Amino acid sequence: MTRKIEGDHIYLAPIRHEDSEIYARWLNELETSIFLALFPQIITPESSRDYFAQATARGDHLFGITLRENDALIGSGGLLNIDLINRNAEIGLYIGAQECLNQGYGSESVMLLLDYGFQVLNLNSIHLIPFSFNPRAIRCYEKCGFKIAGRLRETRIINGKKYDQIYMDILASEFPGYRLKEKIKSLLPE
Repeated sequence: MTRKIEGDHIYLAPIRHEDSEIYARWLNELETSIFLALFPQIITPESSRDYFAQATARGDHLFGITLRENDALIGSGGLLNIDLINRNAEIGLYIGAQECLNQGYGSESVMLLLDYGFQVLNLNSIHLIPFSFNPRAIRCYEKCGFKIAGRLRETRIINGKKYDQIYMDILASEFPGYRLKEKIKSLLPE
């Protein structure tokens, strides 16, 4: 598989249409989909492929999250709604392989995506909107340097209970760089 951005334990590779079936399976599993805006939808391999094609056409940068040790696909992530004029984007990711949760792969994926967004795309701000019922994601993003910028109260109702949307962001000036900064520097003349 093509490796676009390598970390210690995972790498990000361009989304492959032939993986649409596994993405569709993960996005239909309650354990994954409940934390995503896709929760109430039925995802088929065809709709997954269509989404990838549409996202690529509008300029989103989507990646498969893959283990370095065995090239196993474990999730997906990317930078969405990229605004190159105002230099901002939304980040999103999920680990679909349930056995790979709580092992640091999400945090490493976030750091690689931030590095890519700030060092390669020259973005100034990256944001996301997790739900208050997903403290694991909120902790992960805070660990990676995101700050809570605000919240919309009671915007999601699941099983009769109301939850907030948490607005989080990070600025380029707050991100020290991860892997790409030094690698890019070593490739360019001084």
